[in-house]
Amino acid sequence: MTTAAAPRTTAANTEPLSAENLRLINAYWRAANYLSVGQIYLLNNPLLKEPLSLKHIKPRLLGHWGTTPGLNFIYAHFNRLITERDLNVIYIAGPGHGGPGLVANTYLEGTYSEYYPEIAQSEAGLQRLFKQFSFPGGIPSHVAPETPGSIHEGGELGYALVHAYGAAFDNPDLIVCCVVGDGEAETGPLAASWHSNKFLNAARDGAVLPILHLNGYKIASAAMLARLSHEELEHLLKGYGYTPYFVEVNEHENELHEAAHQRMALVLGQAIEDIKRIQHEARTGGNSVRPMWPMIVLRSPKGWTGPKEVDGKPTENSWRSHQVPLSEMASKPEHVKALEVWMKSYKPEELFDGDGKLVAELQALAPKGQRRMGDNPHANGGLLLKDLVLPDFKDYAFGIKKIGTEMGEATRIMGQYLRDVFKHNAETKNFRLMGPDETSSNRLSTVFEATDRVFTGEILSTDEHLSTDGRVMEVLSEHLCQGWLEGYLLTGRHGLFSCYEAFIHIVDSMVNQHAKWLTTTREIAWRRPIASLNYLLTSHVWRQDHNGNSHQDPGFIDHIVNKTAEVVRVYLPPDANTLLWVTDHCLRTYKRINVIVAGKQPALQWLDMESAITHCEAGAGIWKWASTDEGRDPEVVMACAGDVPTLETLAAVDFLMEHFPDLRIRVVNVVDLMTLQPEREHPHGFSDETFDNLFTTDKPIVFAYHGYPWLIHRLAYRRTNHGNMHVRGYKEKGTTTTPFDMVVLNDLDRFHLALDVIDRVDRLKDSSDAVKERLHSRLQDHQTYTREYGDDLPEVRNWKWTRS
Repeated sequence: MTTAAAPRTTAANTEPLSAENLRLINAYWRAANYLSVGQIYLLNNPLLKEPLSLKHIKPRLLGHWGTTPGLNFIYAHFNRLITERDLNVIYIAGPGHGGPGLVANTYLEGTYSEYYPEIAQSEAGLQRLFKQFSFPGGIPSHVAPETPGSIHEGGELGYALVHAYGAAFDNPDLIVCCVVGDGEAETGPLAASWHSNKFLNAARDGAVLPILHLNGYKIASAAMLARLSHEELEHLLKGYGYTPYFVEVNEHENELHEAAHQRMALVLGQAIEDIKRIQHEARTGGNSVRPMWPMIVLRSPKGWTGPKEVDGKPTENSWRSHQVPLSEMASKPEHVKALEVWMKSYKPEELFDGDGKLVAELQALAPKGQRRMGDNPHANGGLLLKDLVLPDFKDYAFGIKKIGTEMGEATRIMGQYLRDVFKHNAETKNFRLMGPDETSSNRLSTVFEATDRVFTGEILSTDEHLSTDGRVMEVLSEHLCQGWLEGYLLTGRHGLFSCYEAFIHIVDSMVNQHAKWLTTTREIAWRRPIASLNYLLTSHVWRQDHNGNSHQDPGFIDHIVNKTAEVVRVYLPPDANTLLWVTDHCLRTYKRINVIVAGKQPALQWLDMESAITHCEAGAGIWKWASTDEGRDPEVVMACAGDVPTLETLAAVDFLMEHFPDLRIRVVNVVDLMTLQPEREHPHGFSDETFDNLFTTDKPIVFAYHGYPWLIHRLAYRRTNHGNMHVRGYKEKGTTTTPFDMVVLNDLDRFHLALDVIDRVDRLKDSSDAVKERLHSRLQDHQTYTREYGDDLPEVRNWKWTRS
């Protein structure tokens, strides 16, 4: 029964499909189902012109049938409405394991053959279409980047709806059809994603039409939402802020599935009318009330139209149809016959002509050109991408009168730059800032001079910087921030995700998937480049002393550098001016994942803008003003990467210069972490000659690093002088304490670094006992002072660089 608002209210008693339209749409659906089954099973004989035999069947049967007929059903009905009403629609399949369906539909509409001419609209093309699926040298089983019209692979479940909303933001004419599987609906990210409707502004954004596909089962167990009563499910969805329309399929319907098609046509038409009404009211009457957006609940049998039983066990409308209903073909010849019966039930002779081409009357049902969901440019976002209009980052420079003596807040200065990024792109509306309620905390609040936080729910007079027109998106779900931004980028826009460093790990798995997407699309000629996914990680490990161990984890860098070298970049700017360069650079890049790690607390500033530009363009370099080797062969290299490690390194250099004025020290600072890799392993990697010119081939290297020290060894293990490299970093020694105590606990402080130098320079190690004793004494003084006063030693708090 089809219902709208009330649980048992039947929709208007009309049948929107004429008998002819019903016949055609059912035939189109049959064609999609036929092609889907063919992809899972067949090597040859695509039109079943010969009796089906084992030689026609793939030796390894891979794929998922259960969700596919439902995906095809939805696609066919959207095609009809797109053509009737000239709609602009993209299709997101949450159950991405239903890949055969999306491949089938893009083939039927002609898009697939345009992108892959070798998969022609012919019998030979059909054979190639079938063979390539889940086959060596072919295409993946999911709705992968190779699939026209896809922005969402759907392999790792949970992100369909959040991607859909990301795509809809700032796309006022776009409707995103988002199919949510009932298994996927059990994931945490999907459960949070329903609330994305509170951030969708009908006056300026597009629309998302969620279609909850209840087919009852996951791989082998029942789906939770499918087992709720009608009333309970409806109340749940209404509570999320939706008006649910129900389409409930009777598995015993007639061959035309007349009732199912009529109900779907009626309900889908009503949902589109609701969307258009909501948008019209918001755009003409200024209606500020948050609307109840429509959604559809499609309850259909899992494996719909497939075998009712296999080996005497229920299969259609059962978990047994999740993947390959008929298997063991070599040992069970009756399964070969059952497959033939199944495929012939779709009557392919009525759907394709003798040459294997879809018959003309069915071709006419598909939308034309870029109205086809497989060819919609929003699903190939690089086609629509416009470069950001960026302000001159040099205009925001922190003026340095004397190196290392003035305090500045790097991210606050970055916020001034981002404010003007919003202003410069106010007309194109193609930039957003995402974050889990941390924009102000991360010192980026200057952006609120140009925009607000967006929210379409109730706004109180006491709220600050909250409006329906805001472009800063804050929600206490890193999954939503990540997913919104991915959807936004994939459809041709730009953005930045600002997050506490420790908690970005929440999206480790999501960024894995995005990295895989970017890596794959580099090999697909028709996929146009999209803007980079940019992270600002702040409130970092060394300045989370006040929140303690739970907030201290720099390991996202380790995670991200495992991804493809062509995609990954990691930047550790040591001060405000280098952060400005890095931010501007990242916002100009494409096809990458850029990770920026920078502190938000007041900190000493090192480089004027000219020096910062030179240093950042190189990626790493010698800080001559902090070095004492005067261009000669140094006795020790003191390297640093990260703002706090840079501070501690320079303080250690200061101490060593005081006690060993003739010690030849070279200070090397690394901004672009990937320069440490050889150039043959990473595009930003230094040549061996460049690396050796910085780090020498035989001198000790004391490297102070922001994160886990073992990563530096991983990146540099092929380098000539790696054996002399000693790295200090985070060792999982964390607690609630003082800022300096954090580095002391992890042996990253200036005193330990100075001791490391003394122990590694041959002429010092046996003749510096008094200096070493002083260093140990200062560490003990630190211990005593902090435990008594709860603060760092004045000499630590007040230290400045005075030697330039």
